[in-house]
Formats: sequence, C-alpha cells, structure tokens
Amino acid sequence: MGATVMHAFRNKQTDISAAIGDIRSGASIFVGGFGGSGIPAELLRALCEDTDVGDLTLINNNAGAGDPNFLRLVDASRVRRILCSYPRMPGSETIRRQVEAGKLTVEVMPQGTFVERMRAAGAGLGPFFTPTGYGTAFARDKECRVIDGRGYVLEQPLHADFAFVKACTADYSGNLVYRYAQRNFGPVMCMAAGVTIVEVESLVPVGELDPVDVVTPGILVDRLVRI
Repeated sequence: MGATVMHAFRNKQTDISAAIGDIRSGASIFVGGFGGSGIPAELLRALCEDTDVGDLTLINNNAGAGDPNFLRLVDASRVRRILCSYPRMPGSETIRRQVEAGKLTVEVMPQGTFVERMRAAGAGLGPFFTPTGYGTAFARDKECRVIDGRGYVLEQPLHADFAFVKACTADYSGNLVYRYAQRNFGPVMCMAAGVTIVEVESLVPVGELDPVDVVTPGILVDRLVRI
C-alpha cells in the first residue's frame, strides 16, 4: 500500500510593516542592487518613511544609486556608515556632505573583494588573502603577505544583521528566482545576513518552481513581501 508523504513548510509571506518591524537603531543592513537593477525599493521606502531607526550601517555596491530612499536616509543623518565599492553615482552629493560634516564614514573596497567578503561570511569561512589592492591604499592597516612571490592582503568576512533583497518570483517557502540583473548581490547577501527580507514581484505555491531555476534556496530566506 503506497503512502503520500507531505513535507511541511513555513509560509514566509508577511506584510511590509511586520517584515521590518524588528529592525532597531544601530543595525547593519545589506541592500541589494547594481545600478538601477534589483533594488529593494519598497523595503527601503518603508524603512525611510515608516520607522525612525538611525545609526545604521548600509552595505550596498554603489551606495544607493537608482533609489532615492537610500539617499534620503543618508541625508536625514540616519546612516553612520556605508560600505560599498563605488560611492560616486549621480545624486550622491549628500554622501560627500555627510562625510565632510563628520556624520558619516564610508569604506570603499574593490567590487570583487566586496562580494568575496560576503561569500566568505555566508560560507562560514574566516579571513582570506586576495592579491587585489596589494601595495595600494586599500591595504593600509591590513595584514599583508608575500606568498610564492606574489603579494596578498588579508580581508575579513562581511556579515550584516539584515539583508534587503529583490527577486522576481518566489514560492511561499522562500525559494527565489531572479530576473536578469536582479541576480547581482542578492544570493551572497542572503547567505551572509542574520535575517533575510525579500521583496518579490510574484508568489507561487510550493512545488511550482522548477528547481533548476531556483538560485537562492528558501532555507536562506526569512521573510517575503509581495510588491
């Protein structure tokens, strides 16, 4: 006699207020997006308009390019630190002003180092050596070594309390499918964050997604907000 096995899953869909409700001042947040693609715009808008949290650390490749709410948080002095690979996009003058006023610090790093630091954190690894930046200002105050005649810089894993990520489609258990360049920093940010919050365009029943198309498995996703 055959038996049908039902696998339990947790429905991770919630509303946007509940999704960001436990973010407190002093939190560190990964923010997905590359240029204007894959920006979790609604999560940023809600954080900006519906909360008064401050003293934030925002970690985003190009410092909020393409989304006004990221820069609104900066302009309101609610961000104390930005980690990025490129902070000089159009509209970023508020970042310069906040730095000059002593209200904001910006740590810039090569884009490959940015990604690898998050990947190392998500994989449970420790510091790693990279040749990128050796002999330049990026290596200042960091451990450097020459191995087999090549110089390397020791870089640290990069964690965050939360991740804001955008995806095209998800099932209710959090398996994610990205559309084109949405698949930028989202996968590694989901790995390296304590809590991953995803804004998604379409939600489908569990079992409807082709596993081949799933890039981020649901085990790495905590909350889903349909926009």
